[in-house]
Formats: sequence, structure tokens, C-alpha cells
Amino acid sequence: MLLAVMGAIIKHLAPELPNAVLVFLRNLMGLAIIFPLMIYREGFVGLKTQHLRFHLMRAFIGVSAMYCYFFSLEKLVLTEAVLLKLTAPFFIPLIALVWLGESTSRVIWLTIAAGFVGVLVILNPAAANAEDYLFVAAGLAGALLGATAKVTIRRMGVTEPSGRIVFYFGLFGSLVTAPAAIATWVTPSVSTWLWLALLAICATLAQMLITTAYRIAPAGQIGQFTYSSVIFAAFLGWVFFMEPVTGSQFIGCVLIVGAGLINLRQRKVPV
Repeated sequence: MLLAVMGAIIKHLAPELPNAVLVFLRNLMGLAIIFPLMIYREGFVGLKTQHLRFHLMRAFIGVSAMYCYFFSLEKLVLTEAVLLKLTAPFFIPLIALVWLGESTSRVIWLTIAAGFVGVLVILNPAAANAEDYLFVAAGLAGALLGATAKVTIRRMGVTEPSGRIVFYFGLFGSLVTAPAAIATWVTPSVSTWLWLALLAICATLAQMLITTAYRIAPAGQIGQFTYSSVIFAAFLGWVFFMEPVTGSQFIGCVLIVGAGLINLRQRKVPV
């Protein structure tokens, strides 16, 4: 739900703020939320880490995914953008297999194929133009990068608390995105600052919950639980952006979400 609300807020703010400014402020305000909580609960000792290189790697990859996702939200309808983001779990077994050695069953390979057929249905190549391909490609690139970032969390293991992972993402993400934000800076209005604060709260809570899940469970399994966000996205898109649910969106949703839910029924393979 939080992911869908976050996407709706970004889509609302996209016409007013450049992509680089949105990404920077989302990271900076998220950092402003998590840092005091970390210090209050654990003190500065809670920031000590032995995985600084993985935190830095995750920040670079995660910020790149964020740029792609925010860009796709600017032009695609909310449901389509969220559906493309939800293809990330199909990339995760591939990355986890190569990087972590986590086994992947034949059924999961079939569901991955079905998921990407769903992407083709959403794109509707017969009616798509060059601009559609650009924004869909950005959405898929964001999903691939997002999957890699989540597998990075798994690589750090259960020794790294969720709060610390979210803190370092906010810290490094803010530093990495600051130059581009300064170069394209537009000062937000008062109402926009309120929307940005809500965005930061939703994003930080969602990140904490998702990070906890990926930290303690196999990377190829957990991503499927986020499929419920497409229901919320369709509702928010219909209510706030007057976006009807088309036949191709519905069929694509059935393929992508159905394939993901089948993965839930697969037994975990020991690694």
C-alpha cells in the first residue's frame, strides 16, 4: 500500500519538480526521519557497520532505480508504472542465482517468462509509439536495478539491522543525488513541501518493511508479496488521476501478478 501511495505522490509532484530534485529530496527527507530514530534507539554505535562497500553499492544502484521509476511515473499511468516496478521479483531469482547461489526451480523460470509476456501485453506493441517504449524501458530498467539493490541487502545478511540499511541508503543517496539536484534546482512551494514530507514518511516506512523482509528471507521469494500494491495503484489512479483500467492493463496484471503468486507456492530450496 505504501509503495502505491508513494507512486501516486511522485506522479502528482512530477509536473512541478524536476526528476533530480524529487529524487534528492526524497532521500534527504527520508534521512531526516531515520537518523534521529537511529540515534534515539541505539546511539551512534548503531551506525557502525562492516559492510560499507555494500551500502555504497546499494545506494548507487537504488538511486539509479529511483531515477528510472520516477521518470516512468511522469508519463505512464500509475497502474502501468507500478506493474513495471513489480517485475523486479522476476529479475531477483536470476541475480540471486548468479551472485548468491540461491537455487531456482523450473516453475519459477516459467513464471518469469509469463511475467514478461504480461509486460508485452501492457505495452501493446501494435499501438505503442517511440515515447511509450522509452518510458516502459525506463520502468523495466528501474525494476532490474531495484532487484539488484534488494539482492545486495540479502548479501549483507541478517547481521545488518533494517534501520542501519535504510540510514546508509538515505545518506549515500542524498550525497550522490545532490549535484544533479543543485544543477536543476526548483524551490518547492509550501504545499509541495507537505507532499514531500508525506512522500518521505511513506517511502521510509515502506523501505523499512521491505528491507526487513529481504534481510531475513530468500531474495527470490519475498518480492512476490509486494504484488498487492497494484490493487492500490489502480484505485489511486482511478480516483485521483481519472485513469481507467484498460483491457491490456487487466490482462497484463493477471499475467504478472498471477506468475508472481505462483512463485509463492514454490518450496524454498536450501542453499
